Amino acid sequence: MSDACQRVDSAANLSNEDFSRLSQFIYKQCGIKMPIAKKTMLEARLQKRLRSMGMRSFRDYCDYLFSPQGIEQELVQMIDLVTTNKTDFFREPDHFDYLQQRVLPEWVQKYGGGINRKLMIWSAGCSTGEEPYTLSMVLSEFAESCPGFKFQILATDISTRVLEKARTAIYEEERVESVPMPMKRKYLLRSRDKASGLVRIAPELREKVQFRRLNFMDSDFGMREPIDIIFCRNVIIYFDRPTQERLLNHFYNHMTPGGYIFMGHSETLNGLDVPLVTVHPTIYRKQK
Repeated sequence: MSDACQRVDSAANLSNEDFSRLSQFIYKQCGIKMPIAKKTMLEARLQKRLRSMGMRSFRDYCDYLFSPQGIEQELVQMIDLVTTNKTDFFREPDHFDYLQQRVLPEWVQKYGGGINRKLMIWSAGCSTGEEPYTLSMVLSEFAESCPGFKFQILATDISTRVLEKARTAIYEEERVESVPMPMKRKYLLRSRDKASGLVRIAPELREKVQFRRLNFMDSDFGMREPIDIIFCRNVIIYFDRPTQERLLNHFYNHMTPGGYIFMGHSETLNGLDVPLVTVHPTIYRKQK
């Protein structure tokens, strides 16, 4: 190992002081809480970044990151490294059953949603795209039994890295094992190279999903149309309670009357001052 590499390795240890600076910055920029128990994880994820930038210490990295130039050029890179992105097709499948069997028929019959205008669905914290493409499958299946039904899915995430993956719509075969076989046959395209083990989401599903980077800490989400259904699952667990409450009220303001929000099975609104009513475990509704 060269002397230069040894200098980088020995210096690139995250002190408690620099961890505190970084954790406060991450909380301010994207609302994610970073307790001291995550110090080792943060250090490991950022060390390679320091080496690629030729920096000898986390102090140097912090000084750069907090500068106007660093915020402009490095903030997105840092967020990509520290955010956790875990998702699957048809994750928490009872949500999709409830959507297809209860929500969509009611929405069409009572409000003309999807008929008089496009039904608007938001996958908030979409990661690498499995959730919005699952939604596109479920809604496309429903559309076959409901002539004239139209929908559009907005899929957002703070990480540009996962959004790039989502836009390609290409997945390893093991990633799509949870997709029901009839939908696999209908909506997944196999690579011409059979040995690649890759599939791609069919274009009729891809065209229904619009991907966009969005930071939940932004005061303006940039949405000009109200949202009928929000899937924000296993996302708010990374925020503290005041941030959760503020974020959910922000969601509420973007929802149509009677709109639904689906949350992760480990998440709850208990103790939060949010005007949403429970209609099913981890499924909430905006009252008229």
